[in-house]
Amino acid sequence: MMTAQPGGRAASIPLMGHEVEPTMFELSVPGRSAAQLRTTAIPTRSLESMVPAEHLNPEPLVTADLAERDLVGHVTRLSHRQFSVDLGAYPLGSCTMKYNPKFCDSVAADPGLVSVHPGASAPMVQGWLELLVTLEERLCAITGMAAATLQPAAGAAGELTGLLLMRAYHDANGEQRRRVIIPDSAHGTNPASVTLGGYEVTTVPSNERGLVDLDALRAALGPDVAGIMLTNPNTVGLFEEQIVEIAEAVHDVGGLLYYDGANLNAILGVVRPGDMGFDIVHMNLHKTFATPHGGGGPGAGPVAVSARLARFLPGPRATRVDGRFEWVTPEASIGRMHGWHGNAMVLARALAYIEVHGAPGLERVAQHAVLNANWLRRRLADTLPAAYDRPCMHECVLTATSVKSAHGVRGLDIAKSLLDEGFHSPTVYFPLIVDEALMFEPTETESPQTLEVLAAAVESIVARAATDPESLHLAPTHTPVSRVDEARAARHLIATEDDAQR
Repeated sequence: MMTAQPGGRAASIPLMGHEVEPTMFELSVPGRSAAQLRTTAIPTRSLESMVPAEHLNPEPLVTADLAERDLVGHVTRLSHRQFSVDLGAYPLGSCTMKYNPKFCDSVAADPGLVSVHPGASAPMVQGWLELLVTLEERLCAITGMAAATLQPAAGAAGELTGLLLMRAYHDANGEQRRRVIIPDSAHGTNPASVTLGGYEVTTVPSNERGLVDLDALRAALGPDVAGIMLTNPNTVGLFEEQIVEIAEAVHDVGGLLYYDGANLNAILGVVRPGDMGFDIVHMNLHKTFATPHGGGGPGAGPVAVSARLARFLPGPRATRVDGRFEWVTPEASIGRMHGWHGNAMVLARALAYIEVHGAPGLERVAQHAVLNANWLRRRLADTLPAAYDRPCMHECVLTATSVKSAHGVRGLDIAKSLLDEGFHSPTVYFPLIVDEALMFEPTETESPQTLEVLAAAVESIVARAATDPESLHLAPTHTPVSRVDEARAARHLIATEDDAQR
């Protein structure tokens, strides 16, 4: 049974642009409905007869009663308060927020794909299984791996999967290793995943060039090291030039190399992680292969492995068997990492992206991403110098230390001011090893004209720091919501509507 909670502001429907948007409960009026279902004379079983009593909620579910017109207006107004890759440049460093081709969306929306129930038996869904097998083959070809699982739902799930595979491999060899090495510039999810996987974190520093300090790495290695987690290019946007030596050092103590695929967009078709010596590779399909992401999902984080780890992959996996496709669980599988078979529509979009580009097109993706980032780095060299003065890969890490020391304007102020200029902010204060970091990743989808306007906006903001720093401290001022206190929001979380009212 469902009932509606009456709202006190239902008669006050806001116009777009007002500072405060009412919640659906505040717009609710008892008895209104967004849908009306035709009743029939056919008797139906009661809810109580179909669901055991212990699984029934003793209290009625509180819902909002809205007419369809009011509901659509509410959602549309909220959408106008958001920035997206379809509206403009989204140079969020390390996240590869690039335009999602609508062709791929239309392919994934094909009725032959969307109307299939995930519980259908293999003989009934041969097309879907072939799609999944083809995607796995393409991802293995791109990364230089032997086999893959498509189950993990985005990057952090891929990280945990990779660490569980690492553990399964060492356990099968009778080895109880306890440490995983992580560079000090790593993504924040890396140490969290290591801990969740049951390992201890050992951090190694970066050298003066922004790369892994090889001597420090060798000193940290030992027989209790399960492996190392890193990405290449790294999180400072630089290619690890000693990756072969790093791989040899880790392998010499029996450890494995895990590749964080957040930056895979920079090397597509140019070099493969498997050729660098990596054993486990996770990929963010929602980043590299341009499927929608953000807001907690959907995403996809397949994990590909070398041949010696294939028997530990999560199952079941879509597999070719005598010219047909079947679900097969590897002999020493670590078990499921996702209900059913992963975020299937994201997987379909990613395969469409790969197929429409082909190998030459994917290589051009990487080349243009690197070209755009280096153009921006050079253009802004006299405004916001690069943290490491050398060619970058797909993203450039700039620093606002000089602006802060001269005018008291922080990197955060510059990023917030870009919102008033019509651009999404870059990533700020990451990686942590760079003071007042501003990480720009323009991706390959932004045109030279867009980059020119973006660079001019940054130059204008920095110039204003000398004459009107207070305006930058207050920015943004032209957005639907002005500057918020992110730290306070995180520390004093209001989790429910009832909490907000109290």
